Amino acid sequence: MTSLRLAFMGTPNFAVPALQALAAAGHEIAAVYSQPPRPAGRGQQPKPSTVHAVAAEQGWPVRTPESLKDPAAQRDFAALALDVAVVVAYGLLLPSPILVAPRLGCLNIHASLLPRWRGAAPIQRAILAGDSETGVTIMQMDEGLDTGPILAQRTVPIGATDTAATVHDTLAALGAEMIVATLSDSALTARPQPDEGATYAGKLSRAEARLDWRHSAVDLERRVRAFSPWPGANFTVNGETVKVLAAEVGLDHDTAAPGTVLDDRLTIACGDGALRPTRVQRGGRAACDTAAFLRGFAIPVGTCLPLPEAPA
Repeated sequence: MTSLRLAFMGTPNFAVPALQALAAAGHEIAAVYSQPPRPAGRGQQPKPSTVHAVAAEQGWPVRTPESLKDPAAQRDFAALALDVAVVVAYGLLLPSPILVAPRLGCLNIHASLLPRWRGAAPIQRAILAGDSETGVTIMQMDEGLDTGPILAQRTVPIGATDTAATVHDTLAALGAEMIVATLSDSALTARPQPDEGATYAGKLSRAEARLDWRHSAVDLERRVRAFSPWPGANFTVNGETVKVLAAEVGLDHDTAAPGTVLDDRLTIACGDGALRPTRVQRGGRAACDTAAFLRGFAIPVGTCLPLPEAPA
C-alpha cells in the first residue's frame, strides 16, 4: 500500500480509532487538527480534546485553530502539501480552500448510512427513530452538510438493547477499518449521494433527555438508550433528578395518568403503555438497579411524577 501524506481532523473519542489505524497502516501524519482546548472540570482549566491528547502523546504536530475561514490558516493548511485530509467529527466548517488543498481532497467518516442522518448526532437520532440498522459512510467532502459523493458504505444492525455508547464504539472501529481500506483502493470511485431519503440529525440538548411521560413507553425506552451516556435520560421526583440508565417497556394500563407509579417495581404509566426503569442513578451516587434504589429512596405506588412544562 502506498503511504500517503495526510492531515487528520477530529476532536472526540469517536475519531481516535481512525487516527491510530491510519498511523498503523504506515501513512504519514503531517498534522492533526482538533478543536481548541475547552474549560473543563471543577477548576474550568483548558483541557485538550481526546484527539489532541492522543496526537501529542505520539509527537504528531497539533493545530487548534478557532476557525478555518482565516486566510492565514488556509495558507498554513495548503503549505502542508497533503495527499489527503481525513475528517472525523471535527466540529469546524471546512471552506472551499481547505476542501480543495489536498491532492485527493478531504474524506469524511460519517456515522450513518447517508443520506439518512446528515448532521451532528446521527447515532442518537437513529436510535430515537427506531431504525433497525445504521452504519458508516466514507464520503468525499463538499461544501454542503454531509452531502458529498459516497466512496464506501457498510451497514450494521441496531440491536434491541444497543445504546448510543455501544453503537458509537462499533461504528468508530468500523470507520477506522473502512478508511484504511478506502485509501488503499486505487480503483475506488465515488457515487453521487441522493437527496431522496435525506434526514437531519440535529444536535442533542439536555431538555430532550427529560422523560416526558406523555410519550409512549416505546419512545421513552429509545430515549433512555439514545441518551446513554450523554446527556442521560432522567426524571424528577421529590425535587431530585434521577437518571435512567436502562429501562424496559412494561405492561399496558387502562386509566392511570401519564407519570403515575403503577407498582412497587417503579413501573410508570406513559401516554401509551408503561416504562419500567431497571437501572438508575441519583445525583452524586453510584448507579444501581432499581430494586436497590427503591430500598433507599421510596417512591410509593400512586405517586404522580412531574411532567415537563411543555412536551419534549
